Amino acid sequence: MTAYLLVIALVLMLSIAIGLVRVAIGPTPSDRMMAAQLMGTSGIGVVLLLAQVVEVGGLVDVALIFALLAAVAVTAFTRRRANEREAKG
Repeated sequence: MTAYLLVIALVLMLSIAIGLVRVAIGPTPSDRMMAAQLMGTSGIGVVLLLAQVVEVGGLVDVALIFALLAAVAVTAFTRRRANEREAKG
């Protein structure tokens, strides 16, 4: 079972690497933010899988903090975009 969880974690890390390319060359800021959200979600999945493999309960708390930070990042991004549109229009 441990090997199976590690393979899934590796696939998620590959997804993070692909998302990093999208963040670097995304055509619009929204595309970059969505890629960053994908990376965050995949990172949370990796941390939760590793928490099961190494049996450390504290990693679940780390994953919860990552989830909270991702929500704050999206909120900040959308508020900033709304403020930019109000300043233009």
